[in-house]
Amino acid sequence: MITAIEDAARNEVVDLVLAAQTGDRAAFGQLFERFERHVLTIALRRLGDYAEAQELCQDVFIQAMTKIDQLRQPEAFAGWLRQITTRMAINRMVRRAPDRSTEPEALDAFCVENETPLETAIAGERQTHVREGLDRLGNLDRETLMAFYVDGRSLLEMSDDFDAPVGTIKRRLHVARKRLAREVEEFVA
Repeated sequence: MITAIEDAARNEVVDLVLAAQTGDRAAFGQLFERFERHVLTIALRRLGDYAEAQELCQDVFIQAMTKIDQLRQPEAFAGWLRQITTRMAINRMVRRAPDRSTEPEALDAFCVENETPLETAIAGERQTHVREGLDRLGNLDRETLMAFYVDGRSLLEMSDDFDAPVGTIKRRLHVARKRLAREVEEFVA
């Protein structure tokens, strides 16, 4: 059962469509405001990408504005707009290139320059400071850090090499990192 409010809303849409068909842009603007969310929802459901759905929504209303004079039954505006949206979404899906997942390593191979000269200089300077800081550490601290970070040994391997429990190796790593940080902090500042 159609209520009086629904009937009035339909009549208002029909009046706006008739006005838009005569070239009234303000009337078409009101139609846009009423149906934009509806069109955007259909486009988003079809395309699955919000930015692309927004773009399609604009294209749909441009198409509707240019073809509104071809609409013979103004009361069918909502269905007509839905049909345009669906058709244009399908066309866009068919025509767009397939998404390709690319690993970062593959992208790096195509990059002309991975680092700027400044980044290279800073990285080199940082390495020098870390090496100098390691040289100022005691033998046990230096050997612990080198085994873990440079040689890539696990805590279990280091436990065997240093003949110490894993908990002791963890503590040594923690203390050695703190000492190294103090050694290089003057260069960071």
